[in-house]
Amino acid sequence: MAVVEPPSSPMLPGQGTASARRAARAHLLHNETVEHYRQVLSEGIDRVARTVADARRPCTGISPDELDSVVSSVDLDRPLADTTAALDELVDVYLRDAIFYHHPRYLAHLNSPVAIPALLAEVVLSALNSSLDTWDQSAGATLIERRLVDWTARRIGFDDRADGVFTSGGTQSNLQGLLLAREELLAGLGAGTDRHGQWPRLRVLVSEVGHFSVRKAARLLGLGPGAVLPVPTDRSWRMSPTALARELDRCRRRGEHVVAVVATAGTTDFGSIDPLPEIAARCADAGVWLHVDAAYGGGLLLSRTRSHLLTGIDRADSVTIDFHKTFFQPVSSSALVVRDGTALRHATDRADYLNPRWMADRDIPNQVDKSLQTTRRFDALKLWLTLRVTGADQLGELVDELVERTSEAWRALSADPRFEVVTRSPLSTVVFRHLPEGADPELVDEANLHAREALAGTGDAVVAATRVRGRHYLKLTLLNPRTTVEDITRLAELVAEHAGDHVRAHHADTAPDTAERRAACPSMTSSPSA
Repeated sequence: MAVVEPPSSPMLPGQGTASARRAARAHLLHNETVEHYRQVLSEGIDRVARTVADARRPCTGISPDELDSVVSSVDLDRPLADTTAALDELVDVYLRDAIFYHHPRYLAHLNSPVAIPALLAEVVLSALNSSLDTWDQSAGATLIERRLVDWTARRIGFDDRADGVFTSGGTQSNLQGLLLAREELLAGLGAGTDRHGQWPRLRVLVSEVGHFSVRKAARLLGLGPGAVLPVPTDRSWRMSPTALARELDRCRRRGEHVVAVVATAGTTDFGSIDPLPEIAARCADAGVWLHVDAAYGGGLLLSRTRSHLLTGIDRADSVTIDFHKTFFQPVSSSALVVRDGTALRHATDRADYLNPRWMADRDIPNQVDKSLQTTRRFDALKLWLTLRVTGADQLGELVDELVERTSEAWRALSADPRFEVVTRSPLSTVVFRHLPEGADPELVDEANLHAREALAGTGDAVVAATRVRGRHYLKLTLLNPRTTVEDITRLAELVAEHAGDHVRAHHADTAPDTAERRAACPSMTSSPSA
């Protein structure tokens, strides 16, 4: 259906307004536009399906400058004729050069292919557009989210006191977990301030390889510079319980109050899982809140053979779970779950127009009472339909497959003398680098970064990069069950090829020319028989 373009010449007040409004209303979903809705979505789904089917590489390698020139040329004040034209344009500005997480050689970040039932849920939740803040905006959606929170809490091992709320992702879940921890601490200290009206010195302890969102959360919570104290790790990049005990004791002796210890169940780089039982014991002895960031490793809760890797998570006070990682959900889908639901009161504020006290007194379930957000999507529906169609056990089988495939990749790279592998992950990451012959440490760094850029530039693969003890490494994150060992070995060959090319080019650029070399080495001027 054509969209009326803005008039090209001035009109008298009211002239043309009625037809323009009718045209605009035709693009809103209601009982008279459902056929148009079906046609538009059908065309859009067909275009996406063709794009996915035709993707032969995880990316095209287009540069930011190239794509920016295309996007910047679009005149947003002049609408196109119809949906077909808009989809044609979308190919140029997005679809053609999108990063395809479903491709088996996308191995960079914690992005997974998505479950088709969840995509169906996206269609439903976007069309009805429920907002998960109050009952009168969401009704059954509220109960579905609450049921999924209960289900997640039981998987963690919490009892009936547990509660939680869906969030936008691990960063927000960690922020809210630390907010609750801070408020519980301050409440326990009385008014939360000393006699000068200032907060006591507050600290957060986290593994030295814990997620950066912990530092960001501390800043947002006003804890001040230096509030986050890194705790050393062992050789497997797991928080050392002994080091944690020392740090807790230092804080006590310095008169500092520990808001929380943040344990990690699946670090971003190494997939390492902190020793949760030992950490929980230290926190219990010190009377400190334990928050477990299981944004990555939470998928192990689905595994029938590996859930024991999360033993001790049930002793946490709060847990972050990202369903849009190892539960194969579209972004965004995360949750914060707390062992004692009464702690969520610290996120509650009241507005007469939204969630007045009388609603709580009548047990009307308003999720805004638990959330840092007000308006919030019904993201829980995606997980709900996935569980109802695919099933939790089947998702767990996919998680197991990812871990097994990663172990195979680790063995293959470890056995190849051209590569250095950092550690063996209990999850699905491999941190490694190529060691070109004749390269000093700086050149090794350059060569591996060059290989990563070359892979993305050709579109052959997308891998991540990180730093380990000051040196540059490459990182594979396997979240696609279709990735094979052959994909990994082919990737390794490409890394070696690109890194080697960089080293050879470097040596060629830095070598003296032939005349200079002959002057420096007289034997080069002698004949072979001399």
